[in-house]
Amino acid sequence: MKRRSFLQSLAGLAITGGLARTSEAAEATSVPSYLKNYADRFATDPRGAARQWFREAKFGLFLHYGLYSLLRGHEWVQLRERIPVAEYAKLKDRFTAEKFDADFITDLALAAEMRYVNITTRHHDSFCLFATQQTDFHSVNSPARRDLVGELADACRKKGLGLCLYYSHGRDWRHPHAPNNDSWRGSARPKYDSPDPAYAYGQDHDLQKYLDFMTAQITELLTNYGPIAAIWLDGIAVPLSGDRTKFKCQELYDHIHRLQPQVLVSYKQGLLDTEDFFAPEHKAVDNPSGKPMEICSTLQEKSWGYNAQARHISTDEAWAKLVAASTAGANLLLNTGPLPDGSIPQEHVRVLHELGQRIRAEGGPAPVEDGN
Repeated sequence: MKRRSFLQSLAGLAITGGLARTSEAAEATSVPSYLKNYADRFATDPRGAARQWFREAKFGLFLHYGLYSLLRGHEWVQLRERIPVAEYAKLKDRFTAEKFDADFITDLALAAEMRYVNITTRHHDSFCLFATQQTDFHSVNSPARRDLVGELADACRKKGLGLCLYYSHGRDWRHPHAPNNDSWRGSARPKYDSPDPAYAYGQDHDLQKYLDFMTAQITELLTNYGPIAAIWLDGIAVPLSGDRTKFKCQELYDHIHRLQPQVLVSYKQGLLDTEDFFAPEHKAVDNPSGKPMEICSTLQEKSWGYNAQARHISTDEAWAKLVAASTAGANLLLNTGPLPDGSIPQEHVRVLHELGQRIRAEGGPAPVEDGN
């Protein structure tokens, strides 16, 4: 199938059905609930309305949850401990998510005065928290039997929160045709002692198959779950380590905007400079363009997924992150790593409630002025 025909067939999922819920696909053409206060601008400039909303949103909740959570170590545990692909895949049979509660999560975000939520739909291990036809490595095909993205999408829509979707793009530790270490750096694959049989090598490796897999999954995310606020791509170190044009990212960005014109696209500090906003980790980056920026940081030191060994930061430390983001003219995307059962750590619940109380009392953190 030619590339253009492939993309057209993916876009057609919204019409032909696939996994799509038709009512949600129809909602994507009306004013999304999170943009209800921007309806006039949305009518003529959907992405402009979304950018304005994003600049004014200021504060969002990030969720890193997946199979790695079961090991209570770190979201990069597969790479750091060099767990073979087949061995790591066995974690799917233990994934229950019995205490993942989208209503609780969205209520918590609102209590913290947050305006949007971002969830790891698929992290570097390639396990998906949504129903997908592209692989059987997903939460609906686990003991959980649940589409966690769908549950969160419903809760966000009902409560007027924007839903942003994290998606690991440049880095994948399972797909046979994702970038390999022989051609790419940036932790493209775990450094196994011997080649993992799950991966394709040499002339058998075809990066295009991986690109098509990602395009198909992002199409599912943008046709099955109603209006989406942002597609938040990760794994930028891999394409930055070689010829980034091989990833055909502009084609993907254009495809995203055709499916849902209001969707904002980010790729960390920026891969092509055509992204809608910058999304650096922990601190601001130079921004001569003046485009929106969001700093992501986390409620556990040096860990995004739940880590039983990592220190939980205090409310004052979290407030300092809000102040730093405000000073940089950026949003703050503050991360929590749910426990193995999907519940939010009580330390994080307390901090988020206290942040919300302080924001309501003080009107949000004031930027720190440069004294020079």
